[in-house]
Amino acid sequence: MTAGQDNTHPDAAGARQPPAAAGDAPPVRSLTDAGRKEGGLQAFQASLLARMEAASSEELQARRLAVTIGTAHCLIRLADAGEILPLSSLPAPVRVPLTQPWYLGLVNLRGNLVGIVDLAVLSGYEAQARERDSRVLVFSPALAPNCGLLLSSVLGLRHISEMTQISNNYDDENELIGVIGRYKDKAGTEWREIGLAALLKEAAFLHIGR
Repeated sequence: MTAGQDNTHPDAAGARQPPAAAGDAPPVRSLTDAGRKEGGLQAFQASLLARMEAASSEELQARRLAVTIGTAHCLIRLADAGEILPLSSLPAPVRVPLTQPWYLGLVNLRGNLVGIVDLAVLSGYEAQARERDSRVLVFSPALAPNCGLLLSSVLGLRHISEMTQISNNYDDENELIGVIGRYKDKAGTEWREIGLAALLKEAAFLHIGR
């Protein structure tokens, strides 16, 4: 070759390049391809979230929070329930002068005053024992976030579609105030559904003063 002569083959630009050696940077994807894939992923996630929310809504309609109030087995709609707290985790309720015995007093829950009610006493039964399993159910913010029910225990979730609805006899001496339905499960246990919204319309529940 003559010095200074261009030794680049005229077809070198179109020639096939050797495979990249190990450690070489991978080819860079175009922003168009990346954006297209990201958009598809976002659409998939949005669709999945919508399906999950729809399923959750259906579950909320059928599932109930299972609790005991004294010896009574009770059901409460999940949408009506706010927080569930161990009674032992809360300061002792501060009694309010000239209030009914079933109104146990006020507790400070992160700066919010919540009144605690013993529904058993309100309904004419013995006071619930305050034990290790005792809980306080705070009403949902949509109902009355400053109101709480004393519970003897929380049993988990129950599906009312797996129960048989029985006639609601409001003259039953074993009835609690606020009952909107009664069910019996496959084991024969009777459950009373407590409507928290209905409870808030009960005159006896609203008048805490003596």
